[in-house]
Amino acid sequence: VEAVHLIADGKAPRIPQPKEGATYEGIQKKENAEISWDQPAAALHNWIRGHDKVPGAWTTINGQMVTFYGSSLLDASVPAGQELTIKGASRPGLVTKNGLVVFGNDGKMVLVRNLQFEDGKMIPASKYFSSDETTALELTEEEKKMAEDIR
Repeated sequence: VEAVHLIADGKAPRIPQPKEGATYEGIQKKENAEISWDQPAAALHNWIRGHDKVPGAWTTINGQMVTFYGSSLLDASVPAGQELTIKGASRPGLVTKNGLVVFGNDGKMVLVRNLQFEDGKMIPASKYFSSDETTALELTEEEKKMAEDIR
């Protein structure tokens, strides 16, 4: 009660907050978010999810910085997929139909759903080896009329 009265009267002591430790900006730097692969799967998952979305946990794949988003622990048998060499990882990841499976040093797995490249392009991890195919959008006559009406 006394503290409330001091505040209400404008007489509460004011202690300035020290600058050191006053912000989280120091830990949200991209260079501090690199994935250390010598950890169990649970720690990898926590690291990736803890840096999701900003700044994004990253690693090097084929000489390029790749950021991982959307991880989950995978408690199943090792799925079929195409191997992907990841710098620093004890074993290659697997690009599967559900995403990129990476392994902790305990042999357990983490599934990563999305990857972002240095140029900003983000793809589903399952499409890592897919070529950059683009298909032209073909409209029916009814859709063409609707597009004209909207214009």
